[in-house]
Amino acid sequence: MFETLSEKLQRSFKTLRGQGTLSDENINEALREIRVALLESDVNLEVARDLIEKIRAKALGSIVATALSPAEQIVKIVRDELIATLGTDTARFKFASQPPSVILMAGLQGSGKTTTSGKLAQWLKKGGHRPMLVSVDVYRPAAREQLAVVARSINAQLYEGQLDPNGAGTDDVLRLAKEARREAANYGCDILIVDTAGRLGIDEALMEEMAQLKKLLSPTEILFVADAMTGQDAVNSAKAFNDKLQITGAILTKMDGDSRGGAALSIRQITGQPIKFLGTGEKPDAFEPFHPDRIVSRIMGMGDIATLLERADEKLDKSKAADFAKKALSGDGFSLEDFREQLRQIKKLGSMQSILKMLPSVGPFAQMQKAAGSIDEKQFSRVETIIDSMTRKERQNASIINGSRRKRIAAGSGTSMQEVNNLLRQHQQMSKMFKTMGSGGGKMQQRLMSQLGGGQRFGR
Repeated sequence: MFETLSEKLQRSFKTLRGQGTLSDENINEALREIRVALLESDVNLEVARDLIEKIRAKALGSIVATALSPAEQIVKIVRDELIATLGTDTARFKFASQPPSVILMAGLQGSGKTTTSGKLAQWLKKGGHRPMLVSVDVYRPAAREQLAVVARSINAQLYEGQLDPNGAGTDDVLRLAKEARREAANYGCDILIVDTAGRLGIDEALMEEMAQLKKLLSPTEILFVADAMTGQDAVNSAKAFNDKLQITGAILTKMDGDSRGGAALSIRQITGQPIKFLGTGEKPDAFEPFHPDRIVSRIMGMGDIATLLERADEKLDKSKAADFAKKALSGDGFSLEDFREQLRQIKKLGSMQSILKMLPSVGPFAQMQKAAGSIDEKQFSRVETIIDSMTRKERQNASIINGSRRKRIAAGSGTSMQEVNNLLRQHQQMSKMFKTMGSGGGKMQQRLMSQLGGGQRFGR
């Protein structure tokens, strides 16, 4: 996400490199390019204009740091203003003093409300809460069944209720919501997530029903769910919902498919309400809190190491990592089974492209960023398939894999002899590297063991 905006901003900063000082002329030239970068990334016109004027005022009116070059000064000003536009702090979640806290999910049809309701429930469960889900979308065929499937997939409480056989309407919507709140209290659920009906566009009937739900439930949060790929349409819809309901925040879905990021930069400025979460994929855990400073770091090409480390802390098995490090550095090397396990651990973090894009696009990481687009993710699966095609004895002792065994492994995995040979050669090189590290003394081992097994938490 934000690739288009990031690339165009980096290009605009290049115009200032090599300049000795900041002047009206080179500032105006850089600002013209930044303005084009914002507009081409689908940032709202008024938001882009306001942002440019604030950058201009700071660039011309502030006392610049002598230690920074003109390009670095503009980068710092742009970064500060982008953070101010998105919100200086990570938005906090509101809870009712008397449970259950009610979260009303609002948005147009197709924005991903139902899937996002499940992702939010999953995220709250990780935080120690007991959420209950209810669908009050009595109009769209199979909408309530869709939420039931989502609830089962994350093992969350669901209130289904019964619809009026004579035809569903707003009365059914209000009754289901009221019953669900009562059931949440009875089952000891401290949060009720209400998945509401959507429309293909804004209409009076939808808004009136949402207003009645708000009055009935007194929700602590009204979260507008927007499809980031719809750009300015998402911004306009957010404004309409906020004008009618006074939303408390927004959730942007399909951020993994949006390279522009214009909706993210516009919604908070237009509505005055923060973005609270991002949906970054189809899986229930492809959901993350919105940290303005980290998002701006991604946009500016500075990476997002904090989120990457948090993801590693959450998804990787630290005991397995410690066992692997101990074995690899002991001088015995590591087996192909260990190699396969490490591949599986890495895959838990997401695609290699998504991992590399969280690294800075400058310095030693610059070439890695450029190579991200050419990575063949299927290669990891092929390597795993090759190792799976070996016997346990072969995985434990690669030195016994002779020519006939290699031929059998290639045939069994549907790969070529060359691919099998490449894997064995890479494994041998890594084994030698670890042996060298292990023979370098005990200090490296002790340091690594303390980090992996000493209870330290990444990114905290």
